[in-house]
Amino acid sequence: MHKFDPRARKVKILATLGPASREPQMIDRLLKAGADAFRINMSHGEHAEHAATIAAIRNVEQQTGRPIAILCDLQGPKLRVGKFKGGRAVIRHSGHFTLDRIDELGDDTRVFLPHPELFGLLNKGQRLLLDDGKLQLRIIRAGPDEILCSADVGGVISDRKGINVPDAEIPIPALTEKDRRDLAFAVQHKADWIGLSFVQRATDVAEARKLMGPYGALMAKIEKPLAVRHLDAILEISDGLMVARGDLGVELLPEEVPPLQKRIVEQARAAGKPVVVATQMLESMIVSPAPTRAEVSDVANAVYDGADAVMLSAETAAGQWPVEAVTIMDRIAGQVERDPGYARRIALGHVKPDATTSDALAEACSSIARTLNIAAICVFTSSGSSARRVSRERPNVPLLVLTPELQTARRLALLWGAHAVRTKDIGSFEGMIAKGKRMALRNGFGEAGAKLVVLAGVPFGRPGATNLLHVVTLTGDELKSHPEEV
Repeated sequence: MHKFDPRARKVKILATLGPASREPQMIDRLLKAGADAFRINMSHGEHAEHAATIAAIRNVEQQTGRPIAILCDLQGPKLRVGKFKGGRAVIRHSGHFTLDRIDELGDDTRVFLPHPELFGLLNKGQRLLLDDGKLQLRIIRAGPDEILCSADVGGVISDRKGINVPDAEIPIPALTEKDRRDLAFAVQHKADWIGLSFVQRATDVAEARKLMGPYGALMAKIEKPLAVRHLDAILEISDGLMVARGDLGVELLPEEVPPLQKRIVEQARAAGKPVVVATQMLESMIVSPAPTRAEVSDVANAVYDGADAVMLSAETAAGQWPVEAVTIMDRIAGQVERDPGYARRIALGHVKPDATTSDALAEACSSIARTLNIAAICVFTSSGSSARRVSRERPNVPLLVLTPELQTARRLALLWGAHAVRTKDIGSFEGMIAKGKRMALRNGFGEAGAKLVVLAGVPFGRPGATNLLHVVTLTGDELKSHPEEV
């Protein structure tokens, strides 16, 4: 466990909280181990439990003075089969198996499928994947009341296991009634991010955004092949993306997922929106105090790809070694970012700026940081837009983001390289420069003699008006006149 250093790591760590980690003392330990943001999985637990977890996070946030992002991850319309006699059944290899509309306990030959929208939609030859792809069926005949299949891969199946339909577009909304209740809860409790599961098209995102109203940012989880085909449209109306490799890896061939991960990260970065790589990153650490070499490489590759954040799921939510999982992820990311080849690799994904003043200045910040001995880039922002533009350039120095909006500061906890500080607004150019220098010293982004690049907009407080770039030098005396400033 280490003391937090805002300059130490640019990629962020998103840790899922659950039975193993939702107590205040453990949240504090995870934060000190390297977590930057916390995920609450709405698939499990009750609202009262989640409310207590959110309150615990906010209490730790207040004690540490660090804005912390909370992501409430909606369950989404997961398709599942019914129940079996004795709780399980065995589907024979190459044998026949039927999914039907008879609401009775299943056996080795059939099971209830409580999703009427699938009947009449599927066709001969299409695949059905059960239990995260462990069992694979191929449709022989699809009728209005039953779907007869042959088992390409048989095995044991138990109650309520998931079913994936990779070869068809399923006409179901991304938000179930449970999701709508969970979304209302998340907004009420001021979650900073909402994770939208099983997105298939841009209209799914639009529906969730309408229900959210003005509060919270929306992260579309890319885990369906159809979402990949509609990626541009989904990205345009989302605030961020998550590469949810669990279901994505079930519905696609395994070898298709790594290049797709790189493509999604690249496109999200080009749009200046945070992208999280998730699922099974340190899976063995659910029960083991150390990861496998393959898992270490997997985390490292996501960092090399330029992802904004990497995520831990069951490793921290229900695993036996939650603090160790965060610690090791922090160490892996830190080691990658110290590699001289890291900067060269993420520079290959450089995005040509749009023909706007804001984009031109964001690119100039990064260029100046490479040319001069710059300690940090200091960005004044209200909405966070300027910070996202600078982060998109993946500069070689840390990004100190000063904002009067706590909501903005929290959201930016998932942005690559950004260390957000909530501070009182400023009203003049001279006040801005003085404030930037003081906050850089106060937060460890330089000492006497260090140079900063300051980015802001005039007139102050107007979103989207970034038009000013200034290079300043710290004297070390800036704090004397404002010792207790916030």
